[in-house]
Amino acid sequence: MKWEDGRESDNIEDRRGFAVGGRGASLGCGGLILVLVVSYFTGINPARLLNMVQDSSPAAAPPPSSRPASTGAPSDRLGKFASVVLASTEDVWKGIFEKNGRPYQEPKLVLFNGAARSGCGLASMQTGPFYCQLDRKVYLDLSFFDELSRRFGAPGEFADAYVIAHEVGHHVQNSLGIFDGAGRDRGDNAVSVRVELQADCLAGVWGYHANRQQHLIEPGDFEQGLKAAAAIGDDRLQRMAQGTVAPESFTHGSSTERQAWLRRGLTTGDPGRCDTFRERLE
Repeated sequence: MKWEDGRESDNIEDRRGFAVGGRGASLGCGGLILVLVVSYFTGINPARLLNMVQDSSPAAAPPPSSRPASTGAPSDRLGKFASVVLASTEDVWKGIFEKNGRPYQEPKLVLFNGAARSGCGLASMQTGPFYCQLDRKVYLDLSFFDELSRRFGAPGEFADAYVIAHEVGHHVQNSLGIFDGAGRDRGDNAVSVRVELQADCLAGVWGYHANRQQHLIEPGDFEQGLKAAAAIGDDRLQRMAQGTVAPESFTHGSSTERQAWLRRGLTTGDPGRCDTFRERLE
């Protein structure tokens, strides 16, 4: 990606190095694994489960904070990369919304190390990147990019950008009222899959316009994104975790589905082609 000279977003909350205070005792590695297992088989947002556990734990004094969260563009290379990608999504979605007579309210991107409080509960490296519908913010521990490359075999800057664009896709859904209409919070895995696949397609829409309008894309970038989509399909993750696949427990879609919907956005650039709720999923 040719991002170094791109505009940087002002919608960054850099909480890296900011100690997290809050309710309850800290959750050890074993507890985090248990939460992730419960989330995996129930489809409940792991951030919400973590918050429930924290609320039920004995109260503990919050640790001191080392510094307040900063706003504006970060100074390190990886932080700048995330800021430029966010700015690119802002420009793309603002233009698309304006063409359809709608204002676009830009989301915030919260960068953190280890853990951070969100409007939806505790954000942590273990929960992975996520979008909180309640505070309209994307939460990201940048060490996830290393995990995506090293553990899941999906390296590359566009693969990392796809992660951010996918979460911004959830913000687009929220802005359009899709979350409320889909009833995502009812714990229906089939609905969750359609929501997630649509966010993949919307991430592809961003990629299409980032290529055509902003010239951020280089040869091979889209292939990186498609490889990342396949790497984090539910079927592949289940095989890695337990050696078997249980499609009824999918919450994000199979590798094939995730690739297909991301590719649709990348090739059409049309959000209207991202209606996963009307089309049959294979």
